[in-house]
Amino acid sequence: MPTLHLLIGVLTVGLFDDFSRFLESRLEEFLRNNPHLEIEALSEQLRQQEEDTLKLIAELQLQEKRSQDEILTTAQEIQKWHIRIEKAKAANRLDLAEPAQQREAALLREGNQRWGQMQGIKERISQAKELLKKVQQRRQEVQAKAAQVQANRATQSSQRFDTAGWNQSRSFSSGADDLDAAFRRWETDDELEKLKRNMGK
Repeated sequence: MPTLHLLIGVLTVGLFDDFSRFLESRLEEFLRNNPHLEIEALSEQLRQQEEDTLKLIAELQLQEKRSQDEILTTAQEIQKWHIRIEKAKAANRLDLAEPAQQREAALLREGNQRWGQMQGIKERISQAKELLKKVQQRRQEVQAKAAQVQANRATQSSQRFDTAGWNQSRSFSSGADDLDAAFRRWETDDELEKLKRNMGK
């Protein structure tokens, strides 16, 4: 099973597009051509995809929180160095002010980079939530289809049972007819024997 980090990497190279295409075309095609085959397996596949996507969202949200904390720490550092620059300038300590300005500029670049990374994480969270919505919707459709197939099977089974019962009734009727014929023959033979006895008297 792929790790969350691997899943995160895959997301950046088109997982959403690929899986969306699968959901839009392959699933409908499968259900159209094979409505009675492997629906439970397909439902399980979607359940696993839903679970993986939920884990992915949780991992991305942790990354977003770490990124926010890092941005806050960087902002505090920038503020600290800005105050130092002002102090050094006020004291006419350019030997301290100039390198402090360079440090502040480096921190600003770092802060901008971290901000960009956080925006990327937010975008992946948004994509993952959209994927989750699609997976859940398709899973509901598959479950509804499974229920429909199960109901159809139950109806067909009931019809087969009714047909079998009717055939059994016919068999019983045939058996009853045979028994009736046997009685009629016996009764006829019995009557003939009585007639013979009476004629012999």
